[in-house]
Amino acid sequence: MTATLQCISPIDGAVFAERPAASPDQASAAVARARVAQTAWAARPLAERVALVRAGIAALDAMSDEMVPELARMMGRPIRYGGEMGGVKERALHMADIAETALAPRIIESSPAFERRIARRPHGVVFVIAPWNYPYLTAINTVAPALIAGNAVILKHASQTLLAGERMVRAFAAAGIPEDVFQNLFLNHQTTEALIAARAFDFVNFTGSVGGGRAIERAAAGTFTPVGLELGGKDPGYVRADADPVAAADGLIDGAMFNSGQCCCGIERIYVHESRFDAFVERAVQIVSGYRLGDPLDPDATHGPMAHARFAAVVRAQQADAIARGARPLIDPELFPADDGGAWLAPQVYVDVDHTMTIMREESFGPVIGVMPVRDDDEAVALMNDSDFGLTAAIFTGDAEAAAAIGDRLETGTVFMNRCDYLDPALVWTGCKDTGRGAALSTLGYDALTRPKSYHLRKT
Repeated sequence: MTATLQCISPIDGAVFAERPAASPDQASAAVARARVAQTAWAARPLAERVALVRAGIAALDAMSDEMVPELARMMGRPIRYGGEMGGVKERALHMADIAETALAPRIIESSPAFERRIARRPHGVVFVIAPWNYPYLTAINTVAPALIAGNAVILKHASQTLLAGERMVRAFAAAGIPEDVFQNLFLNHQTTEALIAARAFDFVNFTGSVGGGRAIERAAAGTFTPVGLELGGKDPGYVRADADPVAAADGLIDGAMFNSGQCCCGIERIYVHESRFDAFVERAVQIVSGYRLGDPLDPDATHGPMAHARFAAVVRAQQADAIARGARPLIDPELFPADDGGAWLAPQVYVDVDHTMTIMREESFGPVIGVMPVRDDDEAVALMNDSDFGLTAAIFTGDAEAAAAIGDRLETGTVFMNRCDYLDPALVWTGCKDTGRGAALSTLGYDALTRPKSYHLRKT
Protein backbone atom coordinates (compact mmCIF):
# COMPACT_ATOMS: atom_id res chain seq x y z
CA MET A 1 0.00 0.00 0.00
CA THR A 2 1.40 3.42 -0.99
CA ALA A 3 1.87 5.85 1.89
CA THR A 4 0.31 9.30 1.54
CA LEU A 5 1.83 12.58 2.66
CA GLN A 6 -0.62 15.22 3.80
CA CYS A 7 -0.52 18.96 4.37
CA ILE A 8 -2.93 19.85 7.19
CA SER A 9 -3.87 23.51 6.96
CA PRO A 10 -3.40 25.28 10.30
CA ILE A 11 -6.28 27.59 9.43
CA ASP A 12 -8.98 24.98 9.94
CA GLY A 13 -7.22 21.64 10.55
CA ALA A 14 -8.46 20.25 7.23
CA VAL A 15 -6.36 18.38 4.67
CA PHE A 16 -5.26 21.00 2.15
CA ALA A 17 -3.13 18.78 -0.09
CA GLU A 18 -1.90 15.21 -0.27
CA ARG A 19 0.49 13.29 -2.46
CA PRO A 20 1.57 9.64 -2.58
CA ALA A 21 5.06 9.08 -1.21
CA ALA A 22 7.49 7.54 -3.67
CA SER A 23 8.39 3.93 -2.99
CA PRO A 24 12.06 3.10 -2.45
CA ASP A 25 12.25 1.69 -5.99
CA GLN A 26 10.60 4.77 -7.50
CA ALA A 27 12.93 7.07 -5.58
CA SER A 28 16.02 5.11 -6.59
CA ALA A 29 14.95 5.21 -10.23
CA ALA A 30 14.51 8.98 -10.05
CA VAL A 31 17.99 9.43 -8.60
CA ALA A 32 19.42 7.16 -11.32
CA ARG A 33 17.81 9.33 -14.00
CA ALA A 34 19.26 12.41 -12.34
CA ARG A 35 22.73 10.89 -12.36
CA VAL A 36 22.54 10.14 -16.08
CA ALA A 37 21.17 13.59 -16.90
CA GLN A 38 23.75 15.39 -14.78
CA THR A 39 26.66 14.55 -17.09
CA ALA A 40 25.10 16.29 -20.07
CA TRP A 41 23.93 19.19 -17.89
CA ALA A 42 27.44 19.78 -16.54
CA ALA A 43 28.82 19.69 -20.09
CA ARG A 44 26.69 22.68 -21.09
CA PRO A 45 28.44 26.06 -21.05
CA LEU A 46 28.19 27.85 -17.72
CA ALA A 47 26.50 30.84 -19.36
CA GLU A 48 23.74 28.56 -20.66
CA ARG A 49 23.10 27.05 -17.22
CA VAL A 50 23.01 30.52 -15.69
CA ALA A 51 20.53 31.73 -18.29
CA LEU A 52 18.24 28.74 -17.71
CA VAL A 53 18.26 29.24 -13.93
CA ARG A 54 17.43 32.92 -14.42
CA ALA A 55 14.55 31.88 -16.65
CA GLY A 56 13.40 29.40 -14.01
CA ILE A 57 13.31 32.15 -11.39
CA ALA A 58 11.28 34.34 -13.74
CA ALA A 59 8.81 31.51 -14.35
CA LEU A 60 8.48 30.94 -10.60
CA ASP A 61 7.95 34.65 -10.04
CA ALA A 62 5.10 34.56 -12.54
CA MET A 63 3.33 32.12 -10.20
CA SER A 64 3.56 34.46 -7.20
CA ASP A 65 -0.12 35.43 -7.19
CA GLU A 66 -1.01 31.75 -6.80
CA MET A 67 1.77 30.99 -4.34
CA VAL A 68 0.85 33.65 -1.76
CA PRO A 69 -2.63 32.35 -0.79
CA GLU A 70 -1.37 28.80 -1.16
CA LEU A 71 1.32 29.47 1.45
CA ALA A 72 -1.27 31.04 3.75
CA ARG A 73 -3.33 27.86 3.57
CA MET A 74 -0.34 25.54 3.95
CA MET A 75 1.52 27.20 6.81
CA GLY A 76 -0.46 30.24 7.97
CA ARG A 77 1.57 33.23 6.79
CA PRO A 78 -0.69 36.24 6.09
CA ILE A 79 -1.11 37.25 2.47
CA ARG A 80 -0.35 40.88 3.34
CA TYR A 81 3.36 40.01 3.28
CA GLY A 82 3.25 38.94 -0.35
CA GLY A 83 5.18 35.68 -0.33
CA GLU A 84 8.89 35.09 -0.75
CA MET A 85 9.79 35.98 -4.32
CA GLY A 86 11.59 39.22 -3.45
CA GLY A 87 14.16 37.31 -1.44
CA VAL A 88 14.19 34.38 -3.85
CA LYS A 89 15.13 36.67 -6.72
CA GLU A 90 17.71 38.57 -4.68
CA ARG A 91 19.51 35.40 -3.66
CA ALA A 92 19.25 33.41 -6.88
CA LEU A 93 20.16 36.30 -9.15
CA HIS A 94 23.13 37.25 -7.00
CA MET A 95 24.42 33.69 -7.24
CA ALA A 96 23.89 33.85 -10.99
CA ASP A 97 25.78 37.14 -11.18
CA ILE A 98 28.87 35.83 -9.36
CA ALA A 99 28.95 32.35 -10.93
CA GLU A 100 31.58 33.04 -13.58
CA THR A 101 34.01 34.47 -11.05
CA ALA A 102 33.23 32.02 -8.25
CA LEU A 103 33.59 28.96 -10.48
CA ALA A 104 36.59 30.18 -12.46
CA PRO A 105 39.79 28.11 -12.19
CA ARG A 106 42.34 29.41 -9.72
CA ILE A 107 45.52 29.80 -11.74
CA ILE A 108 48.69 28.99 -9.82
CA GLU A 109 51.09 29.09 -12.75
CA SER A 110 50.77 29.61 -16.48
CA SER A 111 54.22 29.52 -18.05
CA PRO A 112 56.04 27.83 -20.91
CA ALA A 113 57.08 25.13 -18.46
CA PHE A 114 53.95 24.47 -16.39
CA GLU A 115 50.26 24.97 -16.16
CA ARG A 116 49.04 24.60 -12.60
CA ARG A 117 45.45 25.36 -11.66
CA ILE A 118 42.65 24.37 -9.31
CA ALA A 119 39.28 23.83 -10.95
CA ARG A 120 35.84 23.43 -9.39
CA ARG A 121 33.78 20.43 -10.47
CA PRO A 122 30.15 19.66 -9.57
CA HIS A 123 29.56 16.99 -6.95
CA GLY A 124 27.01 15.20 -9.14
CA VAL A 125 23.57 14.71 -7.61
CA VAL A 126 22.70 17.16 -4.83
CA PHE A 127 19.88 16.32 -2.42
CA VAL A 128 18.07 19.32 -0.91
CA ILE A 129 15.81 18.72 2.11
CA ALA A 130 13.90 21.97 2.62
CA PRO A 131 11.82 23.20 5.58
CA TRP A 132 8.30 24.60 5.68
CA ASN A 133 8.84 28.01 7.27
CA TYR A 134 10.24 29.69 4.13
CA PRO A 135 9.83 26.90 1.59
CA TYR A 136 11.02 28.84 -1.46
CA LEU A 137 13.66 31.03 0.18
CA THR A 138 15.42 28.21 2.00
CA ALA A 139 15.35 25.86 -0.98
CA ILE A 140 16.65 28.40 -3.49
CA ASN A 141 19.80 28.96 -1.39
CA THR A 142 21.03 25.59 -2.63
CA VAL A 143 18.91 24.79 -5.68
CA ALA A 144 19.99 27.78 -7.80
CA PRO A 145 23.77 27.60 -7.24
CA ALA A 146 23.77 23.79 -7.36
CA LEU A 147 22.18 23.82 -10.81
CA ILE A 148 24.41 26.65 -12.01
CA ALA A 149 27.49 24.72 -10.86
CA GLY A 150 26.46 21.74 -12.99
CA ASN A 151 24.81 19.48 -10.45
CA ALA A 152 21.53 17.66 -10.80
CA VAL A 153 19.17 18.40 -7.89
CA ILE A 154 16.66 16.23 -6.08
CA LEU A 155 14.36 18.32 -3.88
CA LYS A 156 12.39 16.93 -0.95
CA HIS A 157 10.08 19.38 0.73
CA ALA A 158 8.42 19.30 4.13
CA SER A 159 4.90 17.87 4.13
CA GLN A 160 3.61 21.11 5.71
CA THR A 161 4.47 22.90 2.44
CA LEU A 162 3.83 19.93 0.21
CA LEU A 163 3.19 21.89 -2.97
CA ALA A 164 6.23 24.18 -2.90
CA GLY A 165 8.75 21.78 -4.42
CA GLU A 166 6.26 20.78 -7.09
CA ARG A 167 5.85 24.43 -8.08
CA MET A 168 9.59 25.05 -8.20
CA VAL A 169 10.24 22.10 -10.48
CA ARG A 170 7.31 23.01 -12.74
CA ALA A 171 8.65 26.55 -13.15
CA PHE A 172 12.20 25.46 -13.89
CA ALA A 173 11.02 22.81 -16.35
CA ALA A 174 8.91 25.41 -18.16
CA ALA A 175 12.05 27.53 -18.44
CA GLY A 176 13.88 24.71 -20.21
CA ILE A 177 15.83 22.89 -17.51
CA PRO A 178 15.67 19.15 -18.34
CA GLU A 179 13.13 17.34 -16.16
CA ASP A 180 15.61 14.76 -14.89
CA VAL A 181 18.12 17.45 -13.90
CA PHE A 182 15.79 19.02 -11.32
CA GLN A 183 13.24 16.73 -9.71
CA ASN A 184 10.86 17.02 -6.78
CA LEU A 185 10.27 13.80 -4.81
CA PHE A 186 7.65 13.12 -2.17
CA LEU A 187 9.50 11.00 0.36
CA ASN A 188 8.87 9.70 3.86
CA HIS A 189 11.61 9.69 6.47
CA GLN A 190 12.45 6.02 6.04
CA THR A 191 13.03 6.25 2.29
CA THR A 192 14.97 9.49 2.71
CA GLU A 193 17.35 7.94 5.22
CA ALA A 194 17.69 4.75 3.18
CA LEU A 195 18.71 6.69 0.07
CA ILE A 196 21.34 8.65 1.99
CA ALA A 197 22.67 5.47 3.61
CA ALA A 198 22.86 3.83 0.18
CA ARG A 199 25.14 6.65 -1.03
CA ALA A 200 22.58 7.74 -3.59
CA PHE A 201 23.69 11.38 -3.39
CA ASP A 202 26.97 13.23 -3.74
CA PHE A 203 26.00 16.09 -1.42
CA VAL A 204 23.14 16.47 1.06
CA ASN A 205 21.83 19.84 2.24
CA PHE A 206 19.37 19.81 5.14
CA THR A 207 17.59 22.70 6.81
CA GLY A 208 15.52 21.79 9.84
CA SER A 209 15.65 20.72 13.45
CA VAL A 210 18.62 19.52 15.46
CA GLY A 211 16.95 16.11 15.73
CA GLY A 212 16.51 15.99 11.98
CA GLY A 213 20.15 16.91 11.49
CA ARG A 214 21.24 14.07 13.74
CA ALA A 215 19.10 11.66 11.70
CA ILE A 216 20.77 12.87 8.49
CA GLU A 217 24.24 12.46 9.97
CA ARG A 218 23.42 8.96 11.20
CA ALA A 219 22.13 7.99 7.77
CA ALA A 220 25.25 9.38 6.08
CA ALA A 221 27.68 7.81 8.54
CA GLY A 222 30.35 5.81 6.74
CA THR A 223 29.27 6.92 3.26
CA PHE A 224 31.66 9.90 3.20
CA THR A 225 28.87 11.93 1.62
CA PRO A 226 29.40 15.62 2.40
CA VAL A 227 26.54 17.10 4.39
CA GLY A 228 25.53 20.72 4.94
CA LEU A 229 23.30 21.35 7.96
CA GLU A 230 21.38 24.43 9.04
CA LEU A 231 19.64 23.45 12.25
CA GLY A 232 18.21 25.22 15.27
CA GLY A 233 18.74 28.74 16.50
CA LYS A 234 18.22 30.97 19.50
CA ASP A 235 19.40 34.23 18.00
CA PRO A 236 20.04 37.09 20.44
CA GLY A 237 19.64 40.83 20.10
CA TYR A 238 21.54 43.36 22.19
CA VAL A 239 20.63 47.03 22.70
CA ARG A 240 23.63 49.03 23.91
CA ALA A 241 23.50 52.11 26.12
CA ASP A 242 24.04 54.42 23.14
CA ALA A 243 21.20 52.94 21.06
CA ASP A 244 17.84 54.53 20.30
CA PRO A 245 15.53 52.19 22.23
CA VAL A 246 12.51 52.91 20.04
CA ALA A 247 14.36 52.18 16.80
CA ALA A 248 15.89 49.09 18.39
CA ALA A 249 12.48 47.83 19.47
CA ASP A 250 11.07 48.45 15.99
CA GLY A 251 13.79 46.28 14.48
CA LEU A 252 14.09 43.55 17.08
CA ILE A 253 10.41 42.99 17.78
CA ASP A 254 9.69 42.66 14.07
CA GLY A 255 12.61 40.23 13.91
CA ALA A 256 11.10 38.24 16.76
CA MET A 257 7.47 38.24 15.64
CA PHE A 258 7.46 38.20 11.83
CA ASN A 259 6.02 35.00 10.35
CA SER A 260 4.74 34.22 13.86
CA GLY A 261 8.35 33.88 14.98
CA GLN A 262 8.90 30.98 12.58
CA CYS A 263 12.13 32.30 11.08
CA CYS A 264 15.46 30.48 11.03
CA CYS A 265 17.29 33.66 11.98
CA GLY A 266 14.48 35.28 13.95
CA ILE A 267 15.30 37.02 17.22
CA GLU A 268 14.52 34.71 20.15
CA ARG A 269 15.96 36.59 23.15
CA ILE A 270 16.80 40.23 23.77
CA TYR A 271 19.26 41.89 26.14
CA VAL A 272 18.91 45.63 26.76
CA HIS A 273 21.25 47.94 28.63
CA GLU A 274 19.53 48.83 31.89
CA SER A 275 19.46 52.54 31.00
CA ARG A 276 17.38 51.77 27.88
CA PHE A 277 15.32 48.90 29.27
CA ASP A 278 12.10 50.68 30.26
CA ALA A 279 11.85 52.66 27.02
CA PHE A 280 12.55 49.55 24.95
CA VAL A 281 9.94 47.47 26.74
CA GLU A 282 7.34 50.23 26.49
CA ARG A 283 7.82 50.37 22.72
CA ALA A 284 7.83 46.56 22.42
CA VAL A 285 4.47 46.32 24.19
CA GLN A 286 3.05 49.05 21.99
CA ILE A 287 4.13 47.24 18.83
CA VAL A 288 2.87 43.80 19.81
CA SER A 289 -0.41 45.14 21.19
CA GLY A 290 -1.10 46.55 17.72
CA TYR A 291 -0.86 43.19 15.97
CA ARG A 292 -3.96 41.41 14.69
CA LEU A 293 -4.20 37.62 14.91
CA GLY A 294 -6.63 36.51 12.25
CA ASP A 295 -7.34 34.62 9.05
CA PRO A 296 -4.12 34.82 7.01
CA LEU A 297 -6.23 35.25 3.88
CA ASP A 298 -7.48 38.54 5.34
CA PRO A 299 -5.20 41.43 4.24
CA ASP A 300 -5.69 43.11 7.63
CA ALA A 301 -4.24 40.18 9.61
CA THR A 302 -0.64 40.68 10.74
CA HIS A 303 -0.39 37.18 12.19
CA GLY A 304 -2.00 33.89 11.31
CA PRO A 305 -1.88 30.54 13.05
CA MET A 306 1.40 28.79 13.59
CA ALA A 307 2.07 26.13 10.99
CA HIS A 308 0.92 23.29 13.24
CA ALA A 309 -0.65 22.90 16.67
CA ARG A 310 2.30 20.84 17.87
CA PHE A 311 4.66 23.77 17.17
CA ALA A 312 2.42 26.06 19.18
CA ALA A 313 2.36 23.49 22.00
CA VAL A 314 6.15 23.81 22.35
CA VAL A 315 5.83 27.56 22.79
CA ARG A 316 2.98 27.22 25.26
CA ALA A 317 5.06 24.83 27.35
CA GLN A 318 7.96 27.30 27.39
CA GLN A 319 5.62 30.10 28.46
CA ALA A 320 4.20 27.98 31.28
CA ASP A 321 7.72 27.17 32.45
CA ALA A 322 8.71 30.84 32.36
CA ILE A 323 5.67 31.97 34.34
CA ALA A 324 6.23 29.22 36.91
CA ARG A 325 9.78 30.52 37.37
CA GLY A 326 8.70 34.14 37.83
CA ALA A 327 8.51 35.63 34.34
CA ARG A 328 5.91 38.31 33.76
CA PRO A 329 3.85 38.53 30.53
CA LEU A 330 3.12 42.06 29.34
CA ILE A 331 0.60 41.60 26.53
CA ASP A 332 -3.10 41.45 27.39
CA PRO A 333 -4.39 38.13 26.01
CA GLU A 334 -7.83 39.67 25.46
CA LEU A 335 -6.31 41.58 22.55
CA PHE A 336 -6.09 38.28 20.68
CA PRO A 337 -9.40 36.40 20.99
CA ALA A 338 -8.45 34.11 18.08
CA ASP A 339 -5.98 32.27 20.36
CA ASP A 340 -7.67 28.88 20.61
CA GLY A 341 -5.13 26.92 22.63
CA GLY A 342 -4.08 25.15 19.43
CA ALA A 343 -2.29 26.45 16.34
CA TRP A 344 -3.68 29.94 16.87
CA LEU A 345 -1.24 31.48 19.36
CA ALA A 346 -1.21 35.07 20.63
CA PRO A 347 2.12 36.93 20.56
CA GLN A 348 3.65 37.66 23.95
CA VAL A 349 6.51 39.64 25.52
CA TYR A 350 8.08 38.55 28.83
CA VAL A 351 10.23 40.38 31.35
CA ASP A 352 11.73 39.14 34.64
CA VAL A 353 13.25 36.30 32.61
CA ASP A 354 16.58 34.54 33.10
CA HIS A 355 18.57 31.65 31.71
CA THR A 356 17.00 29.07 34.00
CA MET A 357 13.93 29.31 31.74
CA THR A 358 13.53 27.29 28.56
CA ILE A 359 12.12 30.35 26.84
CA MET A 360 15.62 31.88 27.00
CA ARG A 361 17.59 28.74 26.18
CA GLU A 362 15.65 26.42 23.87
CA GLU A 363 14.44 27.24 20.39
CA SER A 364 10.91 28.65 20.51
CA PHE A 365 10.17 29.23 16.83
CA GLY A 366 7.04 31.11 17.79
CA PRO A 367 5.70 34.64 18.49
CA VAL A 368 7.20 35.01 21.94
CA ILE A 369 10.18 36.94 23.27
CA GLY A 370 11.95 37.39 26.58
CA VAL A 371 13.69 40.69 27.39
CA MET A 372 16.45 41.00 30.01
CA PRO A 373 18.32 44.07 31.31
CA VAL A 374 22.14 43.97 31.33
CA ARG A 375 24.76 46.16 32.99
CA ASP A 376 27.31 46.37 30.18
CA ASP A 377 28.80 44.78 27.07
CA ASP A 378 30.57 42.05 29.03
CA GLU A 379 27.36 40.80 30.61
CA ALA A 380 25.59 40.97 27.26
CA VAL A 381 28.32 38.94 25.53
CA ALA A 382 28.30 36.31 28.26
CA LEU A 383 24.52 35.88 27.99
CA MET A 384 24.49 35.93 24.18
CA ASN A 385 27.11 33.16 24.15
CA ASP A 386 25.27 31.15 26.81
CA SER A 387 23.48 29.04 24.22
CA ASP A 388 23.80 25.75 22.39
CA PHE A 389 23.15 27.59 19.12
CA GLY A 390 24.97 30.12 16.95
CA LEU A 391 23.33 31.40 13.77
CA THR A 392 23.05 35.20 13.99
CA ALA A 393 23.34 37.95 16.58
CA ALA A 394 22.10 41.54 16.30
CA ILE A 395 23.69 44.53 18.01
CA PHE A 396 21.91 47.89 18.11
CA THR A 397 24.33 50.73 18.66
CA GLY A 398 25.63 53.94 17.12
CA ASP A 399 29.24 52.73 17.37
CA ALA A 400 30.32 50.48 14.49
CA GLU A 401 33.74 49.91 16.02
CA ALA A 402 32.17 48.68 19.25
CA ALA A 403 29.75 46.46 17.34
CA ALA A 404 32.63 44.84 15.47
CA ALA A 405 34.57 44.30 18.70
CA ILE A 406 31.56 42.72 20.37
CA GLY A 407 30.91 40.65 17.27
CA ASP A 408 34.45 39.26 17.43
CA ARG A 409 33.60 37.83 20.85
CA LEU A 410 30.31 36.25 19.85
CA GLU A 411 29.92 32.58 18.97
CA THR A 412 27.75 33.01 15.92
CA GLY A 413 27.71 32.69 12.14
CA THR A 414 26.61 36.25 11.32
CA VAL A 415 26.85 39.52 13.23
CA PHE A 416 24.34 42.27 12.41
CA MET A 417 24.46 45.90 13.43
CA ASN A 418 21.16 47.82 13.58
CA ARG A 419 19.23 45.14 11.71
CA CYS A 420 18.33 41.47 12.06
CA ASP A 421 16.53 38.57 10.41
CA TYR A 422 18.09 38.98 6.97
CA LEU A 423 20.32 36.99 4.63
CA ASP A 424 22.81 38.97 2.54
CA PRO A 425 23.51 36.69 -0.44
CA ALA A 426 26.96 38.20 -0.88
CA LEU A 427 27.93 36.97 2.59
CA VAL A 428 28.23 33.35 3.59
CA TRP A 429 25.26 31.87 5.47
CA THR A 430 26.66 29.61 8.15
CA GLY A 431 26.39 28.71 11.81
CA CYS A 432 28.27 27.12 14.67
CA LYS A 433 27.57 24.86 17.64
CA ASP A 434 24.22 23.03 17.38
CA THR A 435 23.11 25.32 14.58
CA GLY A 436 25.07 23.07 12.26
CA ARG A 437 27.86 23.33 9.76
CA GLY A 438 28.50 24.21 6.15
CA ALA A 439 28.17 27.25 3.92
CA ALA A 440 25.45 28.64 1.69
CA LEU A 441 25.31 31.69 -0.60
CA SER A 442 28.30 33.88 -1.49
CA THR A 443 31.34 32.46 -3.27
CA LEU A 444 31.74 29.98 -0.41
CA GLY A 445 28.35 28.55 -1.31
CA TYR A 446 29.78 27.52 -4.66
CA ASP A 447 32.77 25.97 -2.92
CA ALA A 448 30.37 23.83 -0.87
CA LEU A 449 28.49 22.67 -3.96
CA THR A 450 31.58 21.69 -5.94
CA ARG A 451 34.75 19.73 -5.35
CA PRO A 452 38.27 20.99 -6.09
CA LYS A 453 40.29 19.31 -8.81
CA SER A 454 43.96 20.08 -9.37
CA TYR A 455 45.78 20.17 -12.73
CA HIS A 456 49.58 19.98 -12.76
CA LEU A 457 50.60 19.99 -16.43
CA ARG A 458 54.31 19.81 -17.22
CA LYS A 459 54.93 21.14 -20.73
CA THR A 460 58.67 20.46 -21.06
